[in-house]
Amino acid sequence: MHELTEARQGRIAIRNFQTISDGLTLRGSYRLNGSSGLNLELALATLSPEIYGKMNDPRRIELKGIEYVMDRLPRGIESSSRLVLTTQEGLDDTAFEKIVPLKRRRISYRVSEEEICFIITQGLSEIYDILTHLTFLNIEAKKIHKQMRNLDGALSPEWQRLAETVAREKSLGADALDRALWDLSILLGITYRETRDTYRYFEQSRNEQNANNGLFQIIYQLGLRVDAERRGDAEGRVYFTPALRDIIGHQVYAETWARSVIGRLDSLGLLDRPLHIISANLHSFKNTLYAYGALDAAGRSAYEKDFYALFEAASNGLEGLDAYAVEHGFEAIEDTSGAQINSQVIDTGALGEVPLHPELDGIAPARSAPAPVLLVINYAFGTQAFEVMDELLEQLGQREPQRRGRVASISIMGKAGILSGVKGDLMLATAHVIEGSAHNYICQNDLSETDFDPGIRVFKGPMVTVLGTSLQNRAVLKRFQTTSWRAVGLEMEGGHYHRAISAAMLRGHIPQSVKVRYAYYASDNPLVSGQTLSSGSMGLEGIKPTYMITKVILQKIFNQHDGG
Repeated sequence: MHELTEARQGRIAIRNFQTISDGLTLRGSYRLNGSSGLNLELALATLSPEIYGKMNDPRRIELKGIEYVMDRLPRGIESSSRLVLTTQEGLDDTAFEKIVPLKRRRISYRVSEEEICFIITQGLSEIYDILTHLTFLNIEAKKIHKQMRNLDGALSPEWQRLAETVAREKSLGADALDRALWDLSILLGITYRETRDTYRYFEQSRNEQNANNGLFQIIYQLGLRVDAERRGDAEGRVYFTPALRDIIGHQVYAETWARSVIGRLDSLGLLDRPLHIISANLHSFKNTLYAYGALDAAGRSAYEKDFYALFEAASNGLEGLDAYAVEHGFEAIEDTSGAQINSQVIDTGALGEVPLHPELDGIAPARSAPAPVLLVINYAFGTQAFEVMDELLEQLGQREPQRRGRVASISIMGKAGILSGVKGDLMLATAHVIEGSAHNYICQNDLSETDFDPGIRVFKGPMVTVLGTSLQNRAVLKRFQTTSWRAVGLEMEGGHYHRAISAAMLRGHIPQSVKVRYAYYASDNPLVSGQTLSSGSMGLEGIKPTYMITKVILQKIFNQHDGG
């Protein structure tokens, strides 16, 4: 019998997880511990994502993975046995508690102590993301439950001490807390230091943002939920409503979003000007163009020699920056469509009196006529990128014929996993390969290695667009890196943007002369332990690569209109 390579097994596992998820969405429901839930667990265990660390170790609880998941799921998910995925249902008018996770733009509602409702507005990628996290959490919950009882069925001493800790957690002194963390580390099969670090992480986000219920409560409730199901008192089940199934793939939210954005551009009288569409965060372009000018003359001098130090200061909030930007051509567009994508409009014709940092010497907005308009849209999520870009370009292209050529460039700037470098390095795409499909797109990237500051490493090559941040396998990624694919990184949106842009050119919605730019900075290396996404955010490490890409894109835009 032919033996499958580890990479092939990983590819099959990714495909199986996607196929099962698609089928369950159509079927309407499944039990977390039923045959479908177990098949999802098998696929995830075979895949063994690096981001979930030691998930397949039956004795050790994967705390870093739990941190990552709990930041992206609603507070209280650990005690919920009924989970409903639906579309917009007008739940804002109810008494249900609205919950937004700490690190994911998604809205949920707590319907009861046992039930949470997810509002799905970002397409299939959001469904895959939620199901991956729920599957991982259920695997860990069952591992926790094994430590709950002894062989004779009685509660273990460790579990009894955890129950006592949960009951009196608010009154624990320093000595009692250390003993409780020590006991919990024994129960979880990990070190005291790991347990203490995760406890502190959750406490900080609980106290500052009410983002979770604390480590003791999370572990306790995960075990109780499985125990209740085993005793027949509850059943963990996930539901997909008919309303959700009806809108999957129909771009309902994206269509409304695009109409709103174009309507705002029209109301500002900017649709007849060259339009540059930029997918990016919502701070770097605003800060780059306005932060220096927002400082008074004395304040500017402190940053004249260090371009990036200015943005470290701005990352903590710069007094008067927003008001200054609004006075000089900046306008924020708050999303009301449900797509969870806010936008910004920057009329560069209003930048003539704005002093720019000396390092932006190559940018001269006043010389450009007509002055270009920047439309900065916040990051989409996975396949949602295709939907929003497809709708935006189609609706722009369907306007009066004389306006169809107004899209002058499209820039995709994002963070991605790197395969050969480290955090902070840059990647330039020569193509996008959408994993698990036949979609491969070659691009004429208007960016090159020589555009960037000396001293920063730039990797150029194909980027792999993956199904989800948690659906990554080391062997599969190594294959993309070391074989003739020669991939330099992985991300979730670039390939979907790419196919929308290619389709818009093919359909005549935008001219083929549109400049296209794809640049990514490395937020993690999934092939290196300690550098995966679950190891934490970049923090200040991300400022230099982010603003370097921003600077280069702005220079390209203005040079484009000055004949450069």
